[in-house]
Amino acid sequence: MPKILTGSWRISDEAKAADAERIAKGERTMPIFVKLTPAMKAQDWAKALSVVEEAVAVLPDDVNFRVLQADLLLHKMRDLQAGLPVMRQLVRDAINKKSALWMAGAMRQLFDPANDNSHLPQAERFAMGNELSGHILAINAPQRGDAPKFLSYPAVAQYYYESGNKDRASELIEVTLKSLDGPAPIPDNLKQEVMSESVQTLANYKGQKACYGSVCATPQPGVSQSTKAQAPEERR
Repeated sequence: MPKILTGSWRISDEAKAADAERIAKGERTMPIFVKLTPAMKAQDWAKALSVVEEAVAVLPDDVNFRVLQADLLLHKMRDLQAGLPVMRQLVRDAINKKSALWMAGAMRQLFDPANDNSHLPQAERFAMGNELSGHILAINAPQRGDAPKFLSYPAVAQYYYESGNKDRASELIEVTLKSLDGPAPIPDNLKQEVMSESVQTLANYKGQKACYGSVCATPQPGVSQSTKAQAPEERR
């Protein structure tokens, strides 16, 4: 920080090393995206998976490729035999790294409401969701207003909603909305998109009209006002 303030960071060895690492990573990922982009556009999931697996072998600590690998296997190809071990390893690595970014990526594979998760083994899905939720809320607690919530809180809220705790789910969405006005800068277009989606989710969870600022929403038709898929322990 002192080097940044004095302007000496730009000519320091650390800065040169950081630039070199960034350039080297870009050189490694560019050929990957050249092959990956057309495969994804063509929905050639087998080809896309082959490219992503090559990327993971070269860059095992790149969270984007690790999350995409799990998404392709679990949600695009629905290959549970190959996908579940990948998902389990992603969860373990995310927790071991104590990385909110990794945990958010893993959580969205399990509880993103945009995905159909009905084919996943529910007991294991809820067990992983429970563990990830605890770590996410410990790292980025609701009372911490300095960290954005929209990357991970919607998936955590969905976990609570499907577990039967709709009050907690609604509370986390409300915290997400409040965090959009926090000190962390968020592009206006992204802020508006997250706000619209969050208000709609809140209305669905509560089963009544919800508003935040000038944005309002009513419950969507066809969205159950009860839990969509209760955790195994809730059904007993």
